[in-house]
Amino acid sequence: MTEHSSPGRGDLEAILLVGGKGTRLRPLTLGVPKPLLPTAGVPFLAHQLARARAHGVRRIVFATSYRASMFAEAFGDGSAFGLDLHYMTEETPLGTGGAIRNAADALTCGPDSPVLILNGDTLSGHDIGAQVERHVTRGAAVTLHLTEVDDPSRFGCVPIDDDGRVTAFLEKTPNPVTNLINAGCYVFTRSVIDTIPAGEVVSVERETFPGLIEAGERVLGYADRSYWLDVGTPEAFVQGSRDLVLGRLSSPALPGVPGEALAMPGARISPEAKVMGGTAVGAGAVVESGATVSGSVVGDGAVIRAGAVVSDSVVGPGARVEAGAVVRDAVIGDRAVIGPGNELRAGARVWPDVHLPECAIRFSADT
Repeated sequence: MTEHSSPGRGDLEAILLVGGKGTRLRPLTLGVPKPLLPTAGVPFLAHQLARARAHGVRRIVFATSYRASMFAEAFGDGSAFGLDLHYMTEETPLGTGGAIRNAADALTCGPDSPVLILNGDTLSGHDIGAQVERHVTRGAAVTLHLTEVDDPSRFGCVPIDDDGRVTAFLEKTPNPVTNLINAGCYVFTRSVIDTIPAGEVVSVERETFPGLIEAGERVLGYADRSYWLDVGTPEAFVQGSRDLVLGRLSSPALPGVPGEALAMPGARISPEAKVMGGTAVGAGAVVESGATVSGSVVGDGAVIRAGAVVSDSVVGPGARVEAGAVVRDAVIGDRAVIGPGNELRAGARVWPDVHLPECAIRFSADT
């Protein structure tokens, strides 16, 4: 690998991996790809696009698969973000490496240029510019963002040596050798992407990265303890939206001032309602008198009736939580109706258009 000069601000290109189906987030993702779910008032990816632009990215290629056309419908040519957006679709899923290789056909940079790879599943507050700078100044083949976690046994571990070089990719183990894990944001040298076989299913984690290490190429880690969250589950999705609203992670795309709640245009919240804890209330949604909504995502046009309690939950667009119902740690699908007196807790999920009549489900206080 040769030494390279740092790219000028605004010259960096990126690939955004958004091909997954988001099955762990169903029913929220039955009709919408996970990266487009409303998160703190805007599509999830809006936060990533805004942060990327703030760090000098000028052109992003979307690596799409599931419901691919919806991304272009949502973001168009990217001019609203000051970006140049392009879309490359996989006819069949190609894995992380195959998706990167497929999207690279739309890049314009030369073989020695750094290319940022972003994961459409994560929220991160790390310094993208510093990661790119390390990659360029050290002449690396790939530089991975690594994050420190308190319990690495739930993840694959990525140990590094004293020089910051990645030495291995280890599967989940009850006795991890490090608390560093792969955070899913990479910087590749363009020529390295071009070595990935085109049109084949390839995993960068299982094949590309270990192969580069074995070949003696410089694979670096950029490790820190900044904010990082994989939003692949309903609980994590709600947490991500909540943290953005509360300002625990700053985002140039947040459509308002950080605080206890964020209400989108047309939302109607009664002065006698309690809306707090980082709740986002969608456009045209209604929260009636006496209702309590805490740490939740309330979709466009949803209705929370008088006296209802909603906490740490998602209430989909057009859904209704009727008077006196209690919804905790639950997902209510689009247009579903939770009848009066119901109590939904402990990971309950209600599919779109389902109507639970009065007192159909009730949990004891110690459930």
